[in-house]
Amino acid sequence: MENKDYNQIYNEYKERSQGQAELEANSPQSGKEQIIAVRKNDDGDLIAFKTESGRELDYVSALTEAKAGKLAHVDVFHKYGRDILRSEPDGIKENNLDNLPHF
Repeated sequence: MENKDYNQIYNEYKERSQGQAELEANSPQSGKEQIIAVRKNDDGDLIAFKTESGRELDYVSALTEAKAGKLAHVDVFHKYGRDILRSEPDGIKENNLDNLPHF
């Protein structure tokens, strides 16, 4: 059996994909608004979102718009018996919803 350096192979893969992830994350998605800021409650939970056009969306409205494909770079998934809004998993920590500026 060959001696492979699995870590090296994986790290090379990640480096190649990082540039593509940044391009995709920064490219506009036609007809979709991007979330640029968030509001959190005292527990640190996301409760509202501000879009690049200045609209402020409560959590339920943002979920509805995300499901309808109106918001860029976010996904909705079902966990704990409810729908949850999250950033697309693109490997870029700076654009995660938790890391966006507060409004």
